[in-house]
Amino acid sequence: MLQRHQENLELIKRVLDKNYVELHLATLSVEENADETKTTVALGLSDGEQTLQLRGSGVGLVDAVFHALVERYGAEYPSLRSIELADFQVVAKLDTKNGKTGVDSVGTVRLEVHNSEGRSFEFSDESRSVSRSAARTVVAAVEYFVNAERAFITLHQARLDAKERKRVDLVTRYTRELAEVVESTSFTEVIERMKEDL
Repeated sequence: MLQRHQENLELIKRVLDKNYVELHLATLSVEENADETKTTVALGLSDGEQTLQLRGSGVGLVDAVFHALVERYGAEYPSLRSIELADFQVVAKLDTKNGKTGVDSVGTVRLEVHNSEGRSFEFSDESRSVSRSAARTVVAAVEYFVNAERAFITLHQARLDAKERKRVDLVTRYTRELAEVVESTSFTEVIERMKEDL
């Protein structure tokens, strides 16, 4: 069961409406050499319109999945390059075990990331597969920051348009909403330039 970060999510979804990008992990393949620190992943990722095939490498599953996603989305959404892992935990819920050993228990994966301003964002997932839950938490974090950046840009453009049309009511509304979304965004040079217009 995937838990998405809720801070400002309703506002982000309302601003983007049908343009909100939902990312769903469709398939996951992991290849590791037990004697090395390199992990390679192949992801089937659905973005609502198509299923993309992504590959990535890193030091472990989380790093490899993140690299695969940044490789695909980082050029369009540069804020992804400025978020950083702050905490990662896996906890077994042994009361959910089916077998005597308990190795089939539901595991909860919790991922905490910081944006460029140092604010914390938490994502979690639980299932009987630690690798699937770990990958889904990384996908959820990337989805959140992609949409936060998209919402910031959308609101910024709407505010500029309202300013040109001398719609003070809309300028006030969009400024307030920008202030809320800006807390969720990981800033890039482009967004910093936009902030100067506020």
